Amino acid sequence: MEDVGHFIGGKRVAGTSGRSQDIMQPMDGSVRGKVALASAAEVRAAVENAKAAQVGWANTNPQRRVRVLMKFLELVHREYDELAELLAREHGKTIPDAKGDIQRGLEVVEVCIGAPHMMKGEYTEGAGPGIDVYSMRQPLGVVAGITPFNFPAMIPLWKIAPALACGNAYVLKPSERDPGVPMRIAELFLEAGLPAGVLNVVNGDKEAVDAILDDPDIKAVGFVGSTPIAQYIYGRATANGKRAQCFGGAKNHLIIMPDADMDQTVDALIGAGYGSAGERCMAVSVAVPVGKETADRLVEKLIPRVESLKVGPSTDASADFGPLVTAQALERVKGYVDLGVKEGAKLLVDGRGFKMQGYEDGYYMGGCLFDNVTKDMRIYKEEIFGPVLSVVRANTYEEALALPNDHEYGNGVAIFTRDGDAARDFAARVEVGMVGVNVPIPVPIAYYTFGGWKASGFGDLNQHGPDAFRFYTKTKTVTSRWPSGVKDGAEFVIPTMN
Repeated sequence: MEDVGHFIGGKRVAGTSGRSQDIMQPMDGSVRGKVALASAAEVRAAVENAKAAQVGWANTNPQRRVRVLMKFLELVHREYDELAELLAREHGKTIPDAKGDIQRGLEVVEVCIGAPHMMKGEYTEGAGPGIDVYSMRQPLGVVAGITPFNFPAMIPLWKIAPALACGNAYVLKPSERDPGVPMRIAELFLEAGLPAGVLNVVNGDKEAVDAILDDPDIKAVGFVGSTPIAQYIYGRATANGKRAQCFGGAKNHLIIMPDADMDQTVDALIGAGYGSAGERCMAVSVAVPVGKETADRLVEKLIPRVESLKVGPSTDASADFGPLVTAQALERVKGYVDLGVKEGAKLLVDGRGFKMQGYEDGYYMGGCLFDNVTKDMRIYKEEIFGPVLSVVRANTYEEALALPNDHEYGNGVAIFTRDGDAARDFAARVEVGMVGVNVPIPVPIAYYTFGGWKASGFGDLNQHGPDAFRFYTKTKTVTSRWPSGVKDGAEFVIPTMN
């Protein structure tokens, strides 16, 4: 049993609020330890440490700052296996999936090594008579992130790395369900040479979140989670004058055209729909075959593949996916399957009764497959966040395109086809932030930006890529003229280039 406190001022500290909650091990339902839940005073202590340390960090030139990131990469690779096992045990995903979680975070760290280039301003010589104009990017100060349980390495790194590279100090509030890896990330940054106080981790619940949103010294907040919470955080943060980028829920469609390679499509749906037990904001949860023949062929091939999915404990490298994160998450997903049956969808594969021998107290569920789902059903409208795939049949391409366009979420979408014209038209017209063409999970590579549209994203700038450097810096523009002995006299009109 381990007690997890906070990481403030360059060291682990015990919680002082008197509140805590259990850290569970989803694969067997056991209690791994307890995590402290921070009070507003503890959040404030983290902010004060960050504020004091940020000035020196900002005055460290960008090239030296990214050397810390380079050393951090080396240290993570040294502890890759241990981090993956810790992540898997706290979250429930398999160890290979946990390694992917870490790697996708490291790819953003690698891109942030280019911060000296990304932070360069602009310069115009002779913008006017003897006048030069230039701009510079400067850090905001203290910034914060509130990150979810489903990617306890990747999403914190997506936020921490660009913020630090730009010269900010950071306060992270990770999910209290799996705090072990974020705490270890902070320690490895310190070992890599990051000054104490530049990165702080406070574990907690809504009390800690509200303290972050209301703290006057925190200049920007990033969030990933459900849409209702994203809306709440975006509204409260911006009302307090902070920058905010908040990413919410999703209902990701995969459109299957009649000419698609059906075997490739089924492989894509199985991996994208059921990987990580469906607990991904980019998971494909809706398959949209175009035409009855396409739908019948798809369903015929999907049924045996879903039935043969291997569910196993997190430590089983051969498992396709592991348990859900909590008992409450398991019951929630089962409740949606119950609802789908009640709403009239055809349940072709039912994973609700799955039990893992030797792990009967774990939070396991087999894959579920629905057919004949319609757009008025709640299982179509709402994010289930579990190993459940819904087939929504479309008669025409236009009908299929209308489904993601009309849905309230707009995170990710994909089309599988051999027709370049159809793919090009789809990419241009679909109202979704990230689009895949014969790619089921279109998460952009690290030097592009990640973000959804509509109710999936709130804020003007996305995660990682160029948007991250814009989000974590403010632009200052300088207009300068050095006197040359010419006296122009007083001017009483606004300066122009005339």
